[in-house]
Amino acid sequence: MNSLSDNIVQPPLMVRRLFQKDIVWRAEVNERKVFLTFDDGPVPGITPWVLKLLGKYDIKATFFCVGDNVRKYPRIYTQLQGEGHETAIHGFFHKPAHKMNKYEFEEDLNRSLELNSSARWYRPPHGIIFPWRVPIIKKYHLNIAMWDVLSRDYDRSLNPEIVTHNVLSKMRQGSLIVFHDSLKAWPNLKEALPKVLSWIKKSGYQADILSSLKSK
Repeated sequence: MNSLSDNIVQPPLMVRRLFQKDIVWRAEVNERKVFLTFDDGPVPGITPWVLKLLGKYDIKATFFCVGDNVRKYPRIYTQLQGEGHETAIHGFFHKPAHKMNKYEFEEDLNRSLELNSSARWYRPPHGIIFPWRVPIIKKYHLNIAMWDVLSRDYDRSLNPEIVTHNVLSKMRQGSLIVFHDSLKAWPNLKEALPKVLSWIKKSGYQADILSSLKSK
């Protein structure tokens, strides 16, 4: 894997330092714990499959939900919460920040929170965040989570073996790991996720929801 790909999978320190006080990239924990997160759901078929697999390994995760998907598939959203997983905000229409003005951005947050009022975490769609948007997000008492390890399961140019390697080669204590419960990611997700979950269990790691951390 080349250095550009490595920097996508695991953002370099200089990027993290730009938002060091405002964003969680990797958690500060004193135990072998990681934080599995899933973006872009809930999606019929795929999200329930993920839930069944997580249940098999007794693992809890944080799901960054797209508001419009919550609106369309409320039963799956309710299932997420009912099985002890955490639901967080990932935009209402998954629209990147640079395509919204300040008013549209705040309206997007409001619409998302109307459906997910208990959310404590926000991850920007496409991972695009601007410093001037951080105070708006904080105004809604949301913590911002990016990632320490991005699986790149959504990338159809990659195969499941590479996606699995992306996670297992970079995962470390405190890692925030991103998968996607989406149609685009499904071909890679269905092969890579079982291997990653099995490895986590065999390696003695715990996986927890982000709100087990203290709010920043």
